[in-house]
Amino acid sequence: MTSEPQVLVHRDKEELAEAVAARLITRVVDAQSARGSASVVLTGGRNGNGLLAALASSKARGAIDWSRLDLWWGDERFLPEGDPERNATQAHEALLDAVPLDPARVHTMAASDGAYAGDVEAAAEAYATELAAAARPEDHARVPSFDVLLLGVGPDTHVASLFPEHPALHETERTVVGVHGAPKPPPTRITLTLPAIRAAQEVWLLAAGEDKADATALALTGAGELQAPAAAAHGRRRTLWLLDEAAAGRLPRALYPRALS
Repeated sequence: MTSEPQVLVHRDKEELAEAVAARLITRVVDAQSARGSASVVLTGGRNGNGLLAALASSKARGAIDWSRLDLWWGDERFLPEGDPERNATQAHEALLDAVPLDPARVHTMAASDGAYAGDVEAAAEAYATELAAAARPEDHARVPSFDVLLLGVGPDTHVASLFPEHPALHETERTVVGVHGAPKPPPTRITLTLPAIRAAQEVWLLAAGEDKADATALALTGAGELQAPAAAAHGRRRTLWLLDEAAAGRLPRALYPRALS
């Protein structure tokens, strides 16, 4: 089961980051109240890191029981541990080092100089194994039913490290794969596949800036998933496109009621 996309538009990237941070805090708190824990899949890039910075500065962040939060990543650059271009490195700087997480519940993708040095396929398989071990019988999948899976939308419509026309888009069985020859550096990456993304309860796609306007319009107006991977990202219960006015600038107004203030 997939959900139809819902589009919410905010004035600018700062307002977008603050609004999404508030929404995420509420979602995590609700999940923890209902089930005792929550799980979120993080995204990198300027919008993902902007969201984490907004969480770090939010006065409401203390409402989350950070020790009962599982954090996963949608993709990672296959670079050495601590490299400033790794999504995990940026996430720690933006937020994770400032909150009392349980280190055992922070599920980082392998670095290129670790146990799977030089073998991105083995690193991807290891992450798939870790996801499968965390899945519960009621998840009915080889990954947990993440409460929220965050995705930044690239100017070419890529999400995670799923790029237009790339082989990983054809994957129907594996939940994590290695990526070779990515069109933006670094070329070697690890990514969740569409089956893993679609296992999430809610998928939130983030885009801000005029350079995302064409990608947003393409993905939301009927493009196929090979041409526009973002069009293929859906949550089981909810799919949210969270945009600023610049990123929404080429969308038909019928897709969203009005800009939010």
